[in-house]
Amino acid sequence: MDRRRRRTGALAGLALAAAGFLAAATAAEVAQPLQALHWVTPDADPVATFASQPTECLHTPADPAAAQAVEVGRAAFRTPLLLGGQAARVSLTCESCHRSGRGNPEFQFPGASGAPGTADVTLSLFSSHRGNGVHDPRPIPDLSGPRDRLKVAPDQLPAFIRGLIVEEFDGREPPPAVLAGLAAYVRALSPGACPAEARAPLRPATLLADARRALTAADRAYAAGDRPTAILMVAAARARLGLIDERYKALPAEVARLRAADTRLTALQQAMREGRADASTDLAHWLRDSRRLEAALAAREAASLFNPTRLKAAANRRLLLKPT
Repeated sequence: MDRRRRRTGALAGLALAAAGFLAAATAAEVAQPLQALHWVTPDADPVATFASQPTECLHTPADPAAAQAVEVGRAAFRTPLLLGGQAARVSLTCESCHRSGRGNPEFQFPGASGAPGTADVTLSLFSSHRGNGVHDPRPIPDLSGPRDRLKVAPDQLPAFIRGLIVEEFDGREPPPAVLAGLAAYVRALSPGACPAEARAPLRPATLLADARRALTAADRAYAAGDRPTAILMVAAARARLGLIDERYKALPAEVARLRAADTRLTALQQAMREGRADASTDLAHWLRDSRRLEAALAAREAASLFNPTRLKAAANRRLLLKPT
């Protein structure tokens, strides 16, 4: 079997429903308590890696228009629908390699990585444009690190990012505001903006806050007449709900709440596609009701995989069930 077939087989075992959409559990989901465990080094500590996340080194501009651009980019950075092909099918995002806009020393994707913290950006399986048939993974850069370590000049970021989306991952052309926003987001990442603490606990409230930020950006884009950007922002919010959902899989009432919230966002996307005047009202109602959702999730957080003890136990069960 050639290398490309081996890579295809590895990815086929990982493929789940299209990213950003909540879906019923599959065999792959059952095998891994968290989907992201598929693309970290096998000896990674699931609690150290996924019970917390790196803090974000983000400097938000004071100018409202510039701040909106950064928020659009921030949300797009976190949605798999930005990418195409196999990457989208397995729910990879920009953040998969650059957690919180930083690096990811634990990243080790089957067939796409060499040592931990590397990725092959010319992988034929992901790209029909840049695939070179050679396994040549490179270190994943820390986007929040010193500027002189990034090989792309700030004014070249839009063209560089477009190449990553459209050529490296076979994604669709991003809306202009999304491409500009991604460049603005990367420019706004700075070592001088890093919090004192390098990591922060990951909780459902954290991901819901991300969803609300994405929806706020969606509302502003929709009000400006930019439907494609608004729809992608809603998709980003849905992707954050998906990350919560997988940690509550054993709690049917909470899963039902999450999927009801996702259904409402699906309807919101359709309203935006149709240009309906009530879309902004529906969005405002969702934001209001998300506070009740957050309270319900918080009440059961200790029974979910946001609880480090439960996450460790679930990961240990996976290792025990793994074929030898």
